[in-house]
Amino acid sequence: MKTAMQIKFAIFLLIGGNLFVYNIAAGQDIHFSQYFASPILANPSAAGSFPGDQRAVINYKDQWSSIASPYTTYAMAFDMKVFKQKLTKGALGLGLVAFSDKAGDTEMGTTQANLMLSYHAKLNDKSALSAGIQGGFAQRTINGSSLKWGNQDDGISGYDPALSSGETTELGNYSYGDFSGGIMWKYSSNQKTMTSNDGVKANLGVALFHINQPQGVFYKAEEEKLYQKIIVHGRASIGMKNTVLAFQPGIFYQHQGPSDELLLGTMIRYRVSEESKYTGFRKESAFSAGGFFRVNDAFVPVIQFEYANYSLGFSYDINVSDLSAASNGKGGMEIYFRYITPNPFRYGKGTSYTPML
Repeated sequence: MKTAMQIKFAIFLLIGGNLFVYNIAAGQDIHFSQYFASPILANPSAAGSFPGDQRAVINYKDQWSSIASPYTTYAMAFDMKVFKQKLTKGALGLGLVAFSDKAGDTEMGTTQANLMLSYHAKLNDKSALSAGIQGGFAQRTINGSSLKWGNQDDGISGYDPALSSGETTELGNYSYGDFSGGIMWKYSSNQKTMTSNDGVKANLGVALFHINQPQGVFYKAEEEKLYQKIIVHGRASIGMKNTVLAFQPGIFYQHQGPSDELLLGTMIRYRVSEESKYTGFRKESAFSAGGFFRVNDAFVPVIQFEYANYSLGFSYDINVSDLSAASNGKGGMEIYFRYITPNPFRYGKGTSYTPML
């Protein structure tokens, strides 16, 4: 009969091996559960589309630390509007995204930087249409020396690094250029500010990544082609009349090669306070809480706090798939910090400028 150590080791090899082969064969991208926190990661047409002139976001995700070495992802994004005074029918947006992802004991990683350009056309007083393109450069790396194989299980005490694996692996790093594009539609029944709880606001977008299907190689015996990825996303904010509450349902779907991800859920936003009219010491703020469900994978509770120019969000993926036998339901923690200037709570007040652009 196998010992508990041997069973855990077998589970680890099964999961780790599958993830390793899966990522090499499919070339999957990073993902964040709080997709709405940094929208230009999901769609280049979102660059410059927010209630403000400049926006900076930092994202961090730590995943699967309960199984083995955690998968960690860092991302930084900055975007801004340009020429908005000269373009009466819309605005241009510029964006920059950089991220780094490290996966497991092999430190299989992707480091990438992208530049994006978008145009936001005002259709009427309540809606706008955006289109954007993105180009960047990426490098993929792997540390083959840290791989562990089933042949290195001595059948008694478990893994023994002194045993020969019997495997011949020739793994190398590679780089590539990458191009993407997307479109997005936005609607707002209330043109006061996009951060108020009044009325109905909504957006719906679609983006295609890796249009050029860049090629590279980890395993020298076989070329790898990065699958194209399509993302469809939508979010709404439905204010309850004469209250400080709003419901914010959302959907995020992505398809890449053999893989699909569908995220569904809602947040409830509570407008905590307005800015003090006399002293200015008390700033506008809002608190949001809710949850999302990643189909066949995880439940994701989310909380978010907004204070004037700043926003902070926290979520945790609670694993509910078959992998929970090894993870004990511990998926991953995710945090984002966002700064927008000028103050998004007051952006567009007293002007004819459409805040949704």
